[in-house]
Amino acid sequence: MAAASSLDQPFDYIVVGGGTAGLVVANRLTENSDVRVLVVEAGADRTADPLVLTPGLAGALYGKEEYDWNFLSPPQPTLKDRCINQSRGKMLGGSSGLNFLMLMYPPKGNIDAWAALGNPSWNYDALTPYFRKFATVHPPPQSAKNLLGLTYLNEDLAKGDGPIHVSFSEGYGVTNKAWMQTFADLGLGISSDPRDGKALGAFQNHASIDPVTHTRSYACTGYYAPEVAKRPNLVVLTETLVNKILFNTMSGGDAVATGVEIITKDGEKRQVSARTEVILAAGALQTPQILELSGVGGRDLLEKHGIPVIVDNPNVGEHLQDHPIVCQSFEVADGVPSGDVLRDPNVLQTLMGMYRSGGAGPLGQSIISVAYAPLVDGTGIASVEAKAALFSEHEATLTTPEAKIIRSLIESPTEPAFQYLLFPSQVSIPDRPTSMAHYITPVLPENYITIMTILNQPFSRGSVHVTSPDVKAPPLWDPRYNANPLDMELLARGVQFVERIVDPATPFGRILKQPDGKRQPALRADADAKLETAREIVRQRQISVFHVAGSCAMRPREEGGVVDERLRVYGTKGLRVVDASVFPLEPVGNIQSVVYAVAERAADLIKEDRLGAI
Repeated sequence: MAAASSLDQPFDYIVVGGGTAGLVVANRLTENSDVRVLVVEAGADRTADPLVLTPGLAGALYGKEEYDWNFLSPPQPTLKDRCINQSRGKMLGGSSGLNFLMLMYPPKGNIDAWAALGNPSWNYDALTPYFRKFATVHPPPQSAKNLLGLTYLNEDLAKGDGPIHVSFSEGYGVTNKAWMQTFADLGLGISSDPRDGKALGAFQNHASIDPVTHTRSYACTGYYAPEVAKRPNLVVLTETLVNKILFNTMSGGDAVATGVEIITKDGEKRQVSARTEVILAAGALQTPQILELSGVGGRDLLEKHGIPVIVDNPNVGEHLQDHPIVCQSFEVADGVPSGDVLRDPNVLQTLMGMYRSGGAGPLGQSIISVAYAPLVDGTGIASVEAKAALFSEHEATLTTPEAKIIRSLIESPTEPAFQYLLFPSQVSIPDRPTSMAHYITPVLPENYITIMTILNQPFSRGSVHVTSPDVKAPPLWDPRYNANPLDMELLARGVQFVERIVDPATPFGRILKQPDGKRQPALRADADAKLETAREIVRQRQISVFHVAGSCAMRPREEGGVVDERLRVYGTKGLRVVDASVFPLEPVGNIQSVVYAVAERAADLIKEDRLGAI
């Protein structure tokens, strides 16, 4: 905690949220020693915490109040009224401190769609340099090359010396190899580096792990490293809530953000001033919450909760997007490795002993593999006729410019409609999970691996809004999964394709227990089965893949926007948003890299605007 006296003088910038994006912005702005920045973070600094730093112990973070905001959705009508858990990082470094460390890069068509939605300066070419800027990419170890080939990698794309370490692991095995071989046999062998803007097929993704220390590399260790923390012009408050943004509304024009009101760990309220800007970086669920608590949001909602209206914009908290993910677990053959062995405390203790000896063993690795696929179904890659027939049935739901763009991406044979994940253990889906840990803690006695089907560009939109004027009351997150029925139809077809992957004749099928191995759920969506079976698997086994975005969208205000192309909040001055809530369209794949890249570019925009004002 900073000394109270350090808060008496105005800061140039106040960053609300010391998470993945917030620490990037604070770091880059304080490179100029004349710029004084305050970061306010609700969680604590966990950079010395072995649960955060050890890649294989991520599951131990979920549901614990000191690490995880742990949201729960209302019952989802299309998912048998199940409630869905949403983990969000509650610590310095935010969700980059508790994610599964997967580092993916979006395709060109996906990001160019941002420009097509009213943001001409935000296209793939504009964002590409920042994917390099945030990362130091390490070459793969020889063991990974020997097992997986990795011949598609273009190391010229890896140049960069950014704060986040990106690497491959040593521990890939028979499951990863069988995954790659099976997709190649199904016509989805990868031929280009996914970082180059265009990729289809199975590949080994990078992970945000420092290969020297075998520890998690995240926003706190990277962008708030000890030499950064020592900067006299950077003040970081942890375990401190922002109660609201303060505005000057006396001028009669746009409301001018002048600072924030904070609540310290001891419950003291005090106000801190910002000379230039307040930068909201509290994430896709809590940035809208803070805006609404501050009087920026829909008039009806604000007045319902007795919050004075500063800017009437009902788009705040709307347009929320999230990747739906369907988890099917399959029992492995005897001798095939599965993460379920960690249920045995003796095995876990042995692995922890290995890790303490220089980071050796599975706990210092990430062995999840992925695949990008175009629209597929039970027959394989969907035909032009099958795609046309599907979309013709749903024309009435595809009338907006956004829906038409998504449709064009999904119909394209070269764009990834789906992402498949190979998860190394079983997944259980209770009706009302207590946390993410409830999903990934082994409860069945057999050993499993899980294939996860992700819809990259869902049509459905959810919302997040305050339920009280009290900042300590969590906002209501309602993802409204499959509210557009086309999402269910797409997911069902993606689930049908899983049967092609696990067929006993494929390399992947041969590592599963055949022919009587168990599966969760105990349903088969074979190509000759009714599509309704696949829909039922979605209803039973869809959850969130924790990629919430878009709740303060960067779009023209009259088209649902909350911020402009420079991420400034409409109707205000001196207020900007920098986090996943500004994404106008959900990125393809895991979004960690896009959050870093957008934050890096935002920092440059803020610097430009500062120079322009001097």
